[in-house]
Amino acid sequence: PRMAQEAAPVLLVVLARLVSSTWHEGSGYYLESHTNEVYAEEHPPEPALDYRRVPQWCATLNIHRGEATCYSPRGSSYRSSLGTRCELSCTRGYRLVGPSAVQCLPNRHWSGMAYCRQIRCHVLPAVLRGSYVCSAGVQMDSRCDYTCLPGYQLEGDRSRICMEDGRWSGSEPICVDMEPPKIRCPDSRERIAEPGKLTATVYWDPPRVRDSADGVIKRVMLRGPEPGSEFPEGEHVIRYTAHDQAYNRASCKFSIRVQVRRCPVLKPPQNGYISCTSDGNNYGATCEYLCDGGYERQGTSLRVCQSTQQWTGSQPLCAPMQINTDVNSAASLLDQFHEKRRLFVISAPDPSNRYYKMQISMLQQAACGLDLRHVTTVELVGQPPHEVGRIREHRLSLGIIEELRRFLHLTRSHFNAVLLDKAGTDRERYISPVSPDELFVFIDTFLLSEREAARRAQSGDPCE
Repeated sequence: PRMAQEAAPVLLVVLARLVSSTWHEGSGYYLESHTNEVYAEEHPPEPALDYRRVPQWCATLNIHRGEATCYSPRGSSYRSSLGTRCELSCTRGYRLVGPSAVQCLPNRHWSGMAYCRQIRCHVLPAVLRGSYVCSAGVQMDSRCDYTCLPGYQLEGDRSRICMEDGRWSGSEPICVDMEPPKIRCPDSRERIAEPGKLTATVYWDPPRVRDSADGVIKRVMLRGPEPGSEFPEGEHVIRYTAHDQAYNRASCKFSIRVQVRRCPVLKPPQNGYISCTSDGNNYGATCEYLCDGGYERQGTSLRVCQSTQQWTGSQPLCAPMQINTDVNSAASLLDQFHEKRRLFVISAPDPSNRYYKMQISMLQQAACGLDLRHVTTVELVGQPPHEVGRIREHRLSLGIIEELRRFLHLTRSHFNAVLLDKAGTDRERYISPVSPDELFVFIDTFLLSEREAARRAQSGDPCE
């Protein structure tokens, strides 16, 4: 018996060396003999060991990245004696795999195995049109910050954190194109209207458009006239709108100002009027001076508005028409009225003729209407050698009277009259007195030129 008692300490030392172990991360217990089993070639001699006197019955617990809190029936100094119970835990960032508590059993084994595994989240998926940077990869407490490519904006969580349960906080954000495209219109411009016109033809380059995201511009719309259009006088605003693929839009505008250079407004001459092209006083406009019937122009007939905004020439006058009866032929007499006056030639056998008196009386009462229509009355009355011919107060020679009668086929035997237009052409004949109204209707319907009709429509009838 004493030899058995002396041999027991030696056997315990051998057993202690065989079952000594270290606790490593990821696989539980690691023993120097690569197992926590105890192998002995021979059973210990009788009597059996006294378990109560063996302080280290199971392998010492050593948890890598963790801690074992043990409670032994024999006291705090016995951490691996028979019956010791140990509660296992891991440091922050690690999760316990296995039982949370183990007990030292009579077979010199712990009741279970456990180890500390590092807490990791799954790898975050790539972000379309963006990226993220993480502070510690996929470990717990790692923070991943998201950014988007230029031209895109982040929608959702800007940061996500790997939590203790191995999941990421928040949700996956997306990068969306919310930035409108960049558009730049041409510079505003000013143009001078073309000569003789109230408009200017203006050209410009299309706007410069750029999308800050994917560089794709879906469409560019123009609101206003196309380049190369004619723009009237004044200011005009041209707008462009660009749309990208995400239907973001941006607009720009510029203005076109068309200036019409103008000369001072011309005043019509007394007893005359002006007929102008274009707008009347704009650069390139031409104004023609015209005199009323019975008046002749003295001076230049045309004036032009120059780019210096000054008129060429000077203003003419409309002087009373001078009738020269001291001519050699009826043709020379009629030439004085060419394109100026219409002639109403009256022939009567004698001054006492009833039709003659009636016609002269009606014409005297309608003198204003005759002058308005540029009508001059010529009287041929009586028989030679006492025949009289006159235009107003101007007397005609007998030779001129005879030529007029032959040229116009006027007889002396009875009353007759003929109306000549401004070209000297016989337009209408009468064998009895004609009323002024009938005469005026004929002239207004058939003999007025376009210019005369326009002036009459503009100024009305001053005789009313």
